[in-house]
Amino acid sequence: MSKKISSRASSSLLLTVFAVIAIISAISLFVFYLLLKSESHLRFTAIKNIAAEKIAKTAWGMEMNAENVFDEVGKHLDSPEAVIKALESKANLNPEVRGYFAAFVPDYFPQKGTWFEPYIHQSDSSQSDKFVLSLVGSARHDYTKSDWYVRALRTHDSFWSDPYYYFDGTSISGHYCTYVKPIFDGQRLTCVCGADMTFEWLTKSLEQIDASARNDEQLEHFLPLGELDFYTVVFNHDGSCIAHPVNKRLTLTDEHIIKEIGQGKSGTFDTDVKGESCTVYYGPIEHVDWSVLVVVSRHGVWKALELVGIGMLLVALAGMLIVWLTYRRTKYETTE
Repeated sequence: MSKKISSRASSSLLLTVFAVIAIISAISLFVFYLLLKSESHLRFTAIKNIAAEKIAKTAWGMEMNAENVFDEVGKHLDSPEAVIKALESKANLNPEVRGYFAAFVPDYFPQKGTWFEPYIHQSDSSQSDKFVLSLVGSARHDYTKSDWYVRALRTHDSFWSDPYYYFDGTSISGHYCTYVKPIFDGQRLTCVCGADMTFEWLTKSLEQIDASARNDEQLEHFLPLGELDFYTVVFNHDGSCIAHPVNKRLTLTDEHIIKEIGQGKSGTFDTDVKGESCTVYYGPIEHVDWSVLVVVSRHGVWKALELVGIGMLLVALAGMLIVWLTYRRTKYETTE
């Protein structure tokens, strides 16, 4: 009778030890999961903030260069020729600018008729630094009806326009975003100046930001088992993607998220991108009415958890095996 009781007690003790090992392993894995989730959130929030800051600084630098051009125009309002020379004298300030224009109020220079909009822009010739003059104002291109012109008249303040596509059948046609500023002669509005920029500079900035983050030793140090599988995109306030890496465009359909981005808020959400589960971190960019979004593959983030989980499972099984073998040996010796 005593042997049966001893055997039952030993079996119960063995099961208890197995249960303790399993519970400790599960708790350890859960704690690691929480730490991994927190670290991942801090990591990609930091990448998002860094991207927003770098883009804002680049945009601010473009604004300052454009302001210098516009100030020069404001000093030479005495004749159409003086305006054109003013634009030409500063056209090389920023190689990322496609062109500078000055759209004058109707009949400001009577000899030029209703529309006078000199546009100094880059040439398509092999001399990429060469700028040429085009007079683009006409009944066909009535700039006074353009959104940027109407907004400048209404606000009397500088701003970045919404992205748009301009087409006139010439080499000037393309996708643009324009930094706009109204120019005054005393209290009288004379013209609306603008600096046209394609989105090549923004795409280049995103590539540099992503590469810098992937090669950052401090970021890599925190999660050596994981992968920095992510990319950065820029959205306009209306929820449209205006800059993204090649073949990595993001489309939003959730009206709540689109509204959040339009209001310049920050946050995260989960979504599927081409069948892959991703977490997206978003936040506003200063100086421009845009938001930066960091799209993170959840598989890359949770790879560390999978590896640690497998490792813990193997350790737990090894521990249980050792305990079981010890139990069998002890039981055999006791029987002997």
